[in-house]
Amino acid sequence: MKIAVVGAGAIGGYLGAKLALSGEDVTFIARRKNLEAINAHGFRLILEDGREEHAAHVRAVERYADAGVQDAVLLTVKAHQVRDLLPDLTALFGPQTMVVTMINGVPWWYFHKLGGPYEGRKLDSVDPGGVIDAHIAPERVIGSVVYPAAELVAPGVVKVIEGNRFTLGEPDGTRSERVERLSQAMMKAGFKAPVSKDIRGEIWVKLWGNLSFNPISALTHATLEDICRFAPTRELAARMMREAQAVGERLGVEFKISLDKRIAGAEAVGAHKTSMLQDVEAGRALELEALVGAVIELGRITETPTPTVEAVYALASLLARTLQAQGGRLAVQPV
Repeated sequence: MKIAVVGAGAIGGYLGAKLALSGEDVTFIARRKNLEAINAHGFRLILEDGREEHAAHVRAVERYADAGVQDAVLLTVKAHQVRDLLPDLTALFGPQTMVVTMINGVPWWYFHKLGGPYEGRKLDSVDPGGVIDAHIAPERVIGSVVYPAAELVAPGVVKVIEGNRFTLGEPDGTRSERVERLSQAMMKAGFKAPVSKDIRGEIWVKLWGNLSFNPISALTHATLEDICRFAPTRELAARMMREAQAVGERLGVEFKISLDKRIAGAEAVGAHKTSMLQDVEAGRALELEALVGAVIELGRITETPTPTVEAVYALASLLARTLQAQGGRLAVQPV
């Protein structure tokens, strides 16, 4: 398959390098030092056990048109970055090109082929004005939930922290030929790539933790372990999760694990800084809309109250606004 990886960071690098090593025709869309490093030296992976793999002959381009039409486009950027890729992204599209959304949070296509009373609704929180939907036909979309953790430690070098599972799914729940073909390619590359008949349910299980632990960690500078072991923040996260569960269930989602088990799973990760806390410390934009704002919007659409989620969202939004206005970052330093 011809596969373009849009976002040659930690997850994109992990995916693209392994797919290239298994024989797929991979092109990275990259910029600056990453672009130079990939074209000069390929992409190097440092695996969990310390072994290294080197995809020496992968290609990277900056201009989308230089990559040409692809069979699959893997979107591995953050949700708020997708708009910035348009309309250049469409240069990768042919009649059958699938777009695989390997992005955290509620996707812009959530209501596509959902069925029921909310079919066809739009989400302003993640796609204001429907700009993304206008450029990426929803029929192209395949959903995905990303479970691995990885780190871009240098241009063209990714360290895999843990995990190799990427769940895939058609928005309508069918096991189409194209999603099966993509799953087979990813499994050949060494990934677990199950095809889910309920990709939204999978999205919600991960979102359940992200919508609570991410903003709480950004505000408190605490790790997952700390949040879960400090009774007031553990209860705060649980209240947010209960509100979100009520929203999800109004949309027809079945939560297949208990809330307590989901929190225990986060606690078991240990002294890990969430991605949103890492972004606060680095002075990067926060993924608030896809992870939190969209849940509030879904609550309003379904007439489901989300007061705790809204309160935490307000605080985290002001923090994000302050950091952006001052061009700053915020981290706890030893005294």
